[in-house]
Amino acid sequence: MLADRRWLSLVRPPLRYLDAPTADVASLSKREQDVLALVNRKVAAGESLDAVLTFLFDATREVCPCDRIGLAFVEDDGQRVVSRWARASYEPLLLGAGYAEALAGSSLAEVIASGRPRIINDLERYLAAHPTSTSTALLVREGVRSSMTCPLEVDGRRVGLLFRSSRQVGRYDDRQVALHLAIAERLAQAVEKAWRIEQLAAANRAYMEMLGFVSHELKSPMASIVMDAKVLLGGYLGDVPDRQREALGRMVRKADVLLNLVRDYLDLARLEGGELTLRAVTEVDVLATVVEPALDLIRPQIEQRRVRLQQDLPSGPVMAECDPELLQIVLVNLLGNAVKYGNEGGEVRLTVRREPDLLAVTVWNEGPGFPESERGKLFRKFSRLQVPELLRRKGSGVGLYTSWRIVNLHGGRISARSEPGAWAEFSFTIPQPLRHS
Repeated sequence: MLADRRWLSLVRPPLRYLDAPTADVASLSKREQDVLALVNRKVAAGESLDAVLTFLFDATREVCPCDRIGLAFVEDDGQRVVSRWARASYEPLLLGAGYAEALAGSSLAEVIASGRPRIINDLERYLAAHPTSTSTALLVREGVRSSMTCPLEVDGRRVGLLFRSSRQVGRYDDRQVALHLAIAERLAQAVEKAWRIEQLAAANRAYMEMLGFVSHELKSPMASIVMDAKVLLGGYLGDVPDRQREALGRMVRKADVLLNLVRDYLDLARLEGGELTLRAVTEVDVLATVVEPALDLIRPQIEQRRVRLQQDLPSGPVMAECDPELLQIVLVNLLGNAVKYGNEGGEVRLTVRREPDLLAVTVWNEGPGFPESERGKLFRKFSRLQVPELLRRKGSGVGLYTSWRIVNLHGGRISARSEPGAWAEFSFTIPQPLRHS
């Protein structure tokens, strides 16, 4: 049998395209159609890309023999094809996930352009005729000797390729291509959806890594600028004339705004990158380790805007289970927003109370507040309320989102209410003790 296949590979051209725009399912055997039905059920069940393709490799080998299955997508505006999944019955896999190759000048370009399946019945002969094909060279080194390729088509777009390969020469014919094409038709939409989700997740990770890097690199020099300017304003390096003092004051205020933005983005990048995880401490003095440090950070803004701060705090220690570092971020965000978006010279109230089963914190401020129509934008990433008076004040659009995430990590709730034109109030509660999963 092997000798017959070798002879066939010599009389057939090593590469051919099939004029089979659709799969002829009716020509398949009952066993082959049963396998297709199983693939359908796997796809409909919402299995992961890896689960569906692993099942495909294991379940279809008896009806469509293969030693290797691969999946690739067309990327970079159709300029190249990138391998995203591969599995074989042997090791090592030299052409695995992540391998990319330009489509120009490749026989795969014809598969993508025309939608016609491709058979290479002798990869060694094909490599001899195309010695610059790196992917073919890698497959030959793996021991692959024949392969077939079908396009993955979604809504008229050819988005990728499904490969089936064998370590025997001349392994595939038109009938097996029909089955392979039928499988490709059933997989196309599911695998593209999974691929798009993976792309979005990767893009988000890359964005957050960049955001964290830039924020981290900006934080130290920005803080140094503020400190140096305050040293000058304090007269530690000599008297400062009034005109220079005024200019330094403006510089400090602008640098403080930028430093707060950097802190917001750095907290977000750390949170979404998994660096800010809940590290709960059972007995935390909330006033000493959360409230006082937060007020110290916000005090320069309070003084600058001449805000009247009212504190409704218990007379003794407030003990609670929480992550004090994370709660400090929440309180800094809420107090900072109250000062920034409240009225200059207005009032801000901070209330902390400890009940038997929860810790409750409320920050209230006089100011423009927000209309009910804008409530849905609160606690969303990069979202800012479309209130003219608020939009004139610089903000990152991430502080409330970060606060919401942190309160959720504690198993708590955060909420807001307002009387437009008069006041706004933000509150959060955290169960006590924390509900550990």
